[in-house]
Amino acid sequence: MTSAAGGPVARVLVVDDDPAIRDLLTAGLAEDGYRVDTAPDVPTARTKLASTPSPELVILDILLAGDDGLGLLGDIRRTSSVPVILLTGKGRETDRIVGLKLGADDYVVKPFSLGELSARIESVLRRANPKPANPTRDFGRLAVDTATREVRVDGEVRETTAKEFDLLAFLVNSPRQVFSREQILDHVWGSSSEWQDSATVTEHIRRIRKKIEDDPDKPRWIATVRGVGYRFEP
Repeated sequence: MTSAAGGPVARVLVVDDDPAIRDLLTAGLAEDGYRVDTAPDVPTARTKLASTPSPELVILDILLAGDDGLGLLGDIRRTSSVPVILLTGKGRETDRIVGLKLGADDYVVKPFSLGELSARIESVLRRANPKPANPTRDFGRLAVDTATREVRVDGEVRETTAKEFDLLAFLVNSPRQVFSREQILDHVWGSSSEWQDSATVTEHIRRIRKKIEDDPDKPRWIATVRGVGYRFEP
């Protein structure tokens, strides 16, 4: 599954005290390929922001019943760089200015269209996750080309399934960073251990190692971090 931008599924957290808005965005953004979670208040939002996997973008209503949306934005910026799009009232220009100064990435004025919001989400995610100028990641004997979706070892193309390539490319794009199976499920499959067995990741890692490693039992490229997950060793 891909997002409207054609990239991997993004997890979006909608923070709004209006159940009609939450339902509208849950249904509308899901149709565009996003995984949507919601929070009706600041305490719930804090819990979901601290969860694993965490959201990759937050849509935040400035005016929350009994709470301060801008206060939550300030807290987010002190601990995270996750992109935030504000939902604001038509006449609240001062709040919009304060929100942008606090680090919001964009804002949408109510009432808004789903098409406009989806376009803004796409734009913000592109800015937050720019594509590398060179689609080929070359590590000497191993090369991964995201434009042609080819994997080459010593110049020889190694055939991979679509999901095997997506998994390898995901790890390659963050060298030495350790990812849990749950994080890989979320980013590569757009799923979670609640819906899909994390053993799926283990099996795909095993298949990839058979295709790119000289000795799959003593892997050079994809290392197992015991008790945590996997990382790519450049």
